[in-house]
Amino acid sequence: MAGGSHSSVTEFVLLGFTDLQELLFVIFLLIYITTLVGSLGVIVLIRTNSQLHVPMCFFLRHLSFLHICYSSSITLKLLSGLLAERNVISFNGCITQLFFFAVFGTTEAILLTLMVYDRDVAIREPLRYLAAMSHGVRVQLVVGSYAAGSLNALVCTSALLRLSFCGPNLVNNFYCEIPPLPLLSWSNAQLNEMVMAACVGFIITTSVLAIVVSYACILLTIWSICSAEGRHQAFSTCTSHLMAVALFYGSAAFLYFHPFSRRAEDQGKTASVFYTMVTPMLNPFIYSLRNKEVRSTLRRATNELLSCKCSHRFRSNQAKADITCHSGVSRRNQADT
Repeated sequence: MAGGSHSSVTEFVLLGFTDLQELLFVIFLLIYITTLVGSLGVIVLIRTNSQLHVPMCFFLRHLSFLHICYSSSITLKLLSGLLAERNVISFNGCITQLFFFAVFGTTEAILLTLMVYDRDVAIREPLRYLAAMSHGVRVQLVVGSYAAGSLNALVCTSALLRLSFCGPNLVNNFYCEIPPLPLLSWSNAQLNEMVMAACVGFIITTSVLAIVVSYACILLTIWSICSAEGRHQAFSTCTSHLMAVALFYGSAAFLYFHPFSRRAEDQGKTASVFYTMVTPMLNPFIYSLRNKEVRSTLRRATNELLSCKCSHRFRSNQAKADITCHSGVSRRNQADT
């Protein structure tokens, strides 16, 4: 199956970006480093602070892990391709990259839906929130998300492997993704279009529908809160998630709901940059700046770090002063002698 049953293509050439490659390398490298630092920072912050061991932060930690995974699966190959004269990826490497990107992308879509369900339970039924979202329930939900993502990726890649690739092998993108690959096949790609539309359409439609229904219930609950301060506090807990959902589903819908055509490839390439690199970079900062618990914990950790540095610097200066004073006394004693 590695080369397809009637395929002679053993590698694909990723056309990627042909202009300003040095500048793009620096920009994408900075985006990738920012994504790693931001996502790892969120994971470490949640892991090391007991006050953040709550259901919402549990999902946020896994969301940050997904950002690292699927950003790395795309960006590392992109960076190496920008430095190479000819950006080539093997057939097996292309299918592997496609599979894991589909796993991580689908899992994130489901995880975002679970996060809005978490907010729904927290706001509508605060007394039973911890019982309804116990650690065992959270683990089952996350494992189910990864399982569903793996199943979707398996279906999509299996449908792609039935196609015959005998040339050309030029992919007008910077990574292997389902929309441009069937255009290179000599086989009838209608089944692939139907499979992708069914899988992606089902995931996005059900996820968005669940999110809309949950937020409608949340808004009705918030509206019934008497105090304006209570309404503001309840609504502020949802704004970060709303921004993340808008970024993710907006770029995903533009990328996958475009028809398979040569003209759409260039537009899809721009959407892919936003979907694979910009969104993972922005999400840690969106959650850190909009989530009250994360923001306060981050501020407290920063203050403790600065206090430790100032204390260490003070002790170091004090030790130097003591040594200088001791040396001066010693020289004075020697002079008196």
